[in-house]
Amino acid sequence: MSDFNHYDTLKVSNNASQAEIKQAYRRLVKIFHPDINQEITDNEGIIRVNAAYEVLSDSKSRLNYDQELRYSQKNSHYTRQKRSESAQEHYKATRKVRKDVDENIEEWLKLVYKPVNRILGTILNSLKEQIEELAADPFDDALLDEFQDYLESCREDLKDAQIRFRSLPNPVNFAAAAAHIYYCMSQIGEGIEELAYFPLSYDERYLHTGQELFRIAKRLYREAQESVS
Repeated sequence: MSDFNHYDTLKVSNNASQAEIKQAYRRLVKIFHPDINQEITDNEGIIRVNAAYEVLSDSKSRLNYDQELRYSQKNSHYTRQKRSESAQEHYKATRKVRKDVDENIEEWLKLVYKPVNRILGTILNSLKEQIEELAADPFDDALLDEFQDYLESCREDLKDAQIRFRSLPNPVNFAAAAAHIYYCMSQIGEGIEELAYFPLSYDERYLHTGQELFRIAKRLYREAQESVS
């Protein structure tokens, strides 16, 4: 079927009579005739007009054309409808994905980030006081026992934080924060083990190394918070 609507080409309605079609054709032929209007050089235009009249001037060919036209219009409407439905489905699917992502982020913040953040903050902020108490007499057995108990408590808390951290997948939006938390926990773990060597050897280098690892962990801890806020 032609891409051009024959009725539109002759500028008549689909219900036009044969007399109206003939009259419209004659009018257009005059417009396109070079002897009457020499400024018009639209050969394609006159070809479309002749083709349209050839079809619509014959009752049988016009009937066939009308049937094809109705089918084409119905098919075009169906195509537009399917595109519209597809667009709506895509919109709904996109909204569902966004909703799921938002819910996953909210769940991660509530069940992973906040409790882990609280545990790590407690561990990192408690070391200074413990070091100050130990400094009163680094060779006192009672203080050393308390220090070891403190380190064991930190191990248990860190283990709890690590379990919570692995309990849910990290959201893509907070990949940076999750990475900072991961390395923060790693530094804390190494720092605890360095500090634990001091009561066994009384070598203050272990205290200094442990504190330095905690300082690195605290920087990562702050960077994680900045990534989330």
